[in-house]
Amino acid sequence: MENLASTTSGVHADLHQRAQAVMPSWLKPFYDEPIAIDRGEGTRVWDLEGNSYLDFFGGVLTTMCGHSVPEVVEAIQEQAAKVMHTSTLYLSEPLIKLSEMVTRLSGIPDARVFFTPSGSEANEAALMLATLYRKSNEILAIRNSYHGRTFATIGITSHKSWSPSSLHGLQVHFVQGGYRLRSPFKALPDDDYTQACLQDLTDVLDMMTSGDVAAMIAEPIQGVGGFATPPDGFFGALKKELDNHGILFISDEVQTGWGRTGDHFWGYEAHGIVPDMLTFAKGVGNGLALAGVVARAEVMDAMTATHFSTFGGNPLNSAGAHANLQYLLDNDLQANAKARGEQFRAGLQPTVDANAGIAEMRGRGLMIGIELVEPGGLTPDPSAAMSILQKAKDHGILIGKGGLYGNVLRIAPPLSVSADEIDTAVDALKSAIEATYN
Repeated sequence: MENLASTTSGVHADLHQRAQAVMPSWLKPFYDEPIAIDRGEGTRVWDLEGNSYLDFFGGVLTTMCGHSVPEVVEAIQEQAAKVMHTSTLYLSEPLIKLSEMVTRLSGIPDARVFFTPSGSEANEAALMLATLYRKSNEILAIRNSYHGRTFATIGITSHKSWSPSSLHGLQVHFVQGGYRLRSPFKALPDDDYTQACLQDLTDVLDMMTSGDVAAMIAEPIQGVGGFATPPDGFFGALKKELDNHGILFISDEVQTGWGRTGDHFWGYEAHGIVPDMLTFAKGVGNGLALAGVVARAEVMDAMTATHFSTFGGNPLNSAGAHANLQYLLDNDLQANAKARGEQFRAGLQPTVDANAGIAEMRGRGLMIGIELVEPGGLTPDPSAAMSILQKAKDHGILIGKGGLYGNVLRIAPPLSVSADEIDTAVDALKSAIEATYN
């Protein structure tokens, strides 16, 4: 792979200067010298200066099937030439066709779906439905969680860096979850760990709530939280206790949905449960602004006020998303996610094991997190994460970062990634890691 560190950056520098003059200061692009993606094909993208990269973050897990997938492009072009927007004030054949597919795939019985333009809004809708259905504003969420950037979703997000305000309309209680590395229960075997977290849930219900909680919302694998992954069956154990109290369970599948974890189509399936609601976004549109919430009909119909979404599920996005999901199913990208994820972890594991600055590599399928710490302990090392992120780009690989302390590398390429591309990415990350620590 060509080293790109010496590439000139005049075009990007000019664009960055223009962006700073008109966009909020808190919109922070990656890299010391930010880049602009000009075009993409499959798993590869090109910036405005002609440099080529393998895209192993997919616009934050959004380019699910790859860039410029012909079947998806054709569906978008065909619909754009007819009508792009009508709203749900009219019947929409593309929207209904997509709704039939999504409700069928959801696994939720007697399912209904409501579309929104973003995952934050999908989670907002799920919270509204839960509070209306249960007539309670108490919500349980998981420590180290992230659910969005809107008023209510910030309230259920357990990341200080993502919480600009403590004001919201919910009463939220946070319980122990799947982030084992920094959990007081981290040394326990899987079953004992799950039981300890279950006891924490019971204590929270008994000590901190009115006893009339609306819902628990949880990510099966925490996304922004650094791909923290609980033991299989973890949420199954918690849901049994929730069911004893009539509390709804909302599975936030914004990052885990559509087969990314490899073993399952939805993250919730690893826990032997069916949620009362699930939310989705990101990969469903392969870049189109589309998200939604699926719920049992009786829960969805708890909304009695006039309610709709101007842009949610417009004909253009619906047509593109249907083609995208059909491509995913026709090409069994879930199976590819499992195989390529196993290949990636096997290729990088020796480097992980040999480096004291890597606390662990975790995740599932093509959802892989690498947490970086100062050698000899668990003190987070966000500077190392930034260094590896930068050096990976210099070697032609774009990855992400996250975690509670910004010290977790996040690797999540399109589910169509090839075996050769995985090998290339592993070699590039090995070089980036070695250059950071040696």
